Amino acid sequence: MSNKNSYTPTRFAVVGAGPVGCIVAAFLAKGGYDVTLCDVVPALLEPALSPGIIVEGSDNFQARVSRIITRVDDLSINPPDVVIVTVKATALPLISSALEGFVGEGRYIASWQNGIDTERVLSATVGARSVMRAVVNYGCTLLNPGHTHMAFHQRPHYLQELHPDSREAAIGICNALTGCGLETHHTDQIRNMVWSKAVNNSSMNPICAVTGKTMFDVINDPILFNLVDSLLKEGVSVARANEFILGPDFYPDTISYIRNAGHHKPSMLQDIEAGRRTEIDFINGKIMEYGVRAGIATPFNTTLRSLVKALET
Repeated sequence: MSNKNSYTPTRFAVVGAGPVGCIVAAFLAKGGYDVTLCDVVPALLEPALSPGIIVEGSDNFQARVSRIITRVDDLSINPPDVVIVTVKATALPLISSALEGFVGEGRYIASWQNGIDTERVLSATVGARSVMRAVVNYGCTLLNPGHTHMAFHQRPHYLQELHPDSREAAIGICNALTGCGLETHHTDQIRNMVWSKAVNNSSMNPICAVTGKTMFDVINDPILFNLVDSLLKEGVSVARANEFILGPDFYPDTISYIRNAGHHKPSMLQDIEAGRRTEIDFINGKIMEYGVRAGIATPFNTTLRSLVKALET
């Protein structure tokens, strides 16, 4: 990735003041960028402005954002250069509609989210030229509004444009994120990376959500490990049948990644405990959908999706 680039964003907005959003907003603010944090819940926003977002765990610092807003529509009044979307994938249709007024020359939207095809939901509304997709490699929880704990931070993160005309802008955004400590590399393999992470998440998130156990507890339980193994192999079969490239060492690398996560509650378990809708449809549900495309049966993903959906109601 080149360090010289004609696109140099200085104004960012982060949509979503949950743990993922607070962390990216804090890093950008620490790097000296103008940062607007947006969420529909005012109580989540207020500490970000004063005294500032606290990040602790694998990274430790505190940083104040420039301003807070509760309506995405308000971004069109004084538009930032880049909007980073960190909300749950289930909120994307509503967010996409609100972001239509933001889109313009030199402005970009990055899906900084879990799940498969989140960028396609955005681009269907605002157009592919304005949209980018990231793969994010940190695990986090929100201890209190504006106070996050990073269980792990496995740099780098990755970003790619959806339209080739936006490549230079994507590199410029990567440079900005890297410069503030959130090391992000430009890639041309983002869909393969999205699938690698989604298959990883599909094996762990729903099991934790259903059992209430941490990643450490699940991976060290012999019976549950068999279920992790079955979900992983089913996801690999679907990915490869759809010609996504996971790599020859995907399975051992994924097991190693999970083992290093420690006593972390993944986001799907956090959502169940908080009584929120999960992203199961964008993870295991998407593996089921792509399985149908390729004629691959997905009994394990189908079962876990059903169990998680039952817990949502």
